[in-house]
Amino acid sequence: MKPAVVLLSGGLDSTTALAIARAQGFAPYALSFRYGQRHAVELEAAARVAESQGVVEHVIAEIDLRRFGGSALTADLAVPKGRDPGAMDSDIPVTYVPARNTVFLSFALAWAEVLEAGDIFIGVNALDYSGYPDCRPEYIAAFETLANLATAAGVEGRQHYRIHAPLIEMSKAEIIRAGLALGVDYGLTGSCYDPGPDGRPCGACDSCRLRAKGFAEAGVADPLLARFEVGA
Repeated sequence: MKPAVVLLSGGLDSTTALAIARAQGFAPYALSFRYGQRHAVELEAAARVAESQGVVEHVIAEIDLRRFGGSALTADLAVPKGRDPGAMDSDIPVTYVPARNTVFLSFALAWAEVLEAGDIFIGVNALDYSGYPDCRPEYIAAFETLANLATAAGVEGRQHYRIHAPLIEMSKAEIIRAGLALGVDYGLTGSCYDPGPDGRPCGACDSCRLRAKGFAEAGVADPLLARFEVGA
């Protein structure tokens, strides 16, 4: 099995991307970040997912994006609530973390070069998403070009790097169906931007609303809500 680095946040999308990497025959090395986010809930979810999917190794890298601020996920800013999912791609919300995917992919690229792995998976999506600029196909293509220009292995011809974004043109419902077909337990994941200390989702932030929309359109119940008996 060829090694691949998989960015794993513990959310619905990255968990599905990990399952797809495994299904395609890759040996996954999962990479998560403690980057100064307000809640540790997502890292707890990432650890659960990594264990359940049997990754080769799960690394949590330490960086501090709080130094720069600029996002409701790393600074004392209110997380938007109650936005219409249909309008979420019309502007860039305050939950956008400046250059986050570029930072994360750079770390993933460094690890991939050490592992002699040519494949990196990221669970970005450009349909049901919050309008982040670093989730678009043209961004992924540009970073793949950069990866092959900016590494010794790429320049010397020892490696050709591929950035896999298998979910990028899928709706949330399609992502959920794909994950369920691969045996993903979405009850282990966490998507909320403003969860309670125990991981209970707020139900009103962009991520919660997009997740709810996806499960509704997929015609299945969200096991995370059942875990917390939301609505019971």
